[in-house]
Amino acid sequence: MSAKTVLPAVGMTAVSMVLTLAVVVMWLGTAMPWPVAVVVGLGIDGGWLATLAYERRLAAQGDHSTPVTAVGWSFGLIATGVLIAHALTEESAGAWLAVAWLPIAAKALWLVHGLWERTALTGEALDAIQGIQQEARDEAAVARARLRAEAATEETRLTAVTQAGARVAHVQARTADTLSKAWSTLEAAREGEDTGRALTSVTTRVTPGVTPRWELPVWGPTEPVSGFALESAGALTDDALDVLVDQIRHSETPALSYREMAARFRTAGHSASEVRLRAAWKRVA
Repeated sequence: MSAKTVLPAVGMTAVSMVLTLAVVVMWLGTAMPWPVAVVVGLGIDGGWLATLAYERRLAAQGDHSTPVTAVGWSFGLIATGVLIAHALTEESAGAWLAVAWLPIAAKALWLVHGLWERTALTGEALDAIQGIQQEARDEAAVARARLRAEAATEETRLTAVTQAGARVAHVQARTADTLSKAWSTLEAAREGEDTGRALTSVTTRVTPGVTPRWELPVWGPTEPVSGFALESAGALTDDALDVLVDQIRHSETPALSYREMAARFRTAGHSASEVRLRAAWKRVA
């Protein structure tokens, strides 16, 4: 895998060294003997190659030296400077300037290769990392699917509950309407003049000269009374029942209504039929 970075670095270095040597020989060969120009070019390339080899040795040992790195970059800059200076003295300066960056590019490639080596992992480690990533992706996909399924289930449940609630509300509305109509009918029957005369002819007068009033039935919660309590409690006389009803009725201010009085009467453990209790209420009220 390291060949992906080391081969471009080696190729760029070789091209840079050959180009630097050729430029030094062509440029300085006119001012000094060509062997001297070759020595100068080889000196630049040799210094660069020596520092590069030492850097690679330190990298193989897991070490790093800043002075050696600085010297290596210095030789690269010198080679680049030589190429730029030669390009400026030539007529076709653009062509020479186009290749003047090769030494710096070679150093940059070696830097990239060093970073590759420091971050390289073995095949086993890469397989383990891929397995962990795949496991995480699988768990995330399962979690997303679970959330989507739960959301769909909750939506279905809410829809069913809403529909059931609507049906219950509709039934309650119809029941309430029926009850209201029945109550209106009872109220009209009670308030009717003919109904009062008919009731007077079939009911017993509680007090002479007074026509008994027909009360509407009381709709509300009731509390069952055990048979033992009914049997054990002694039957109250009318006078005792009147006194007891009057005491319960005036136990609070303002006086209690019949429903509240009857509830407290039953709660206190007293026993009397609804007919007798209502008759006592009428007598004291």
